[in-house]
Amino acid sequence: MAPGPNGVRRPTRPLPPAHNSLRKIKTTVTFLEMRAEPRLHVPTPVNPKLMLMRAENPSIGFYRFLYDAVGRGYHWIDRKQLDDAALAAIITDSRIDLWVLYASGQPAGYFEVNATRMPVVELEYFGLMPEFHGRGLGKWLLAEAIRACWARMPERVVVQTCTLDGPAALPLYQKLGFAPYDRKEKTVTVGD
Repeated sequence: MAPGPNGVRRPTRPLPPAHNSLRKIKTTVTFLEMRAEPRLHVPTPVNPKLMLMRAENPSIGFYRFLYDAVGRGYHWIDRKQLDDAALAAIITDSRIDLWVLYASGQPAGYFEVNATRMPVVELEYFGLMPEFHGRGLGKWLLAEAIRACWARMPERVVVQTCTLDGPAALPLYQKLGFAPYDRKEKTVTVGD
């Protein structure tokens, strides 16, 4: 090891490339729907400096940051497999709304509303960054996501969750008015 900047020792040889092993995971996907706008009253959490803001024309880098920060622990992979051009086509579509929750000035979570299949609107992605779990933000953010979906004036709002998501996901969707309409077994390939 040779000393680097600030006296930190660095290897004198290059490190071998990182090895990502792929593995298959079985999951059960639950498809849920809401056919009428619910009368929700979820109070804003007693949390200083919360702000929910729609991201207009989000950059690819910012979107990838949000997607990874929220979805990493749940094996979200779909959007990671897209190149920048394909991802840009999705997130800059006027029928897609990206909403970001900020807590004390930093991103804490987000949700994505997809109205490309009107009269059906899908709550496509939803979640909090791990460091913001357990602070009472999830239920409130989901209520806001439901409001944003119904603001598009659909006939039906849909969402899906799976057994790779947090254990509170399915009960929370149901508590706020979604009802399951289908379940499917699926195998996903994930990298470590």
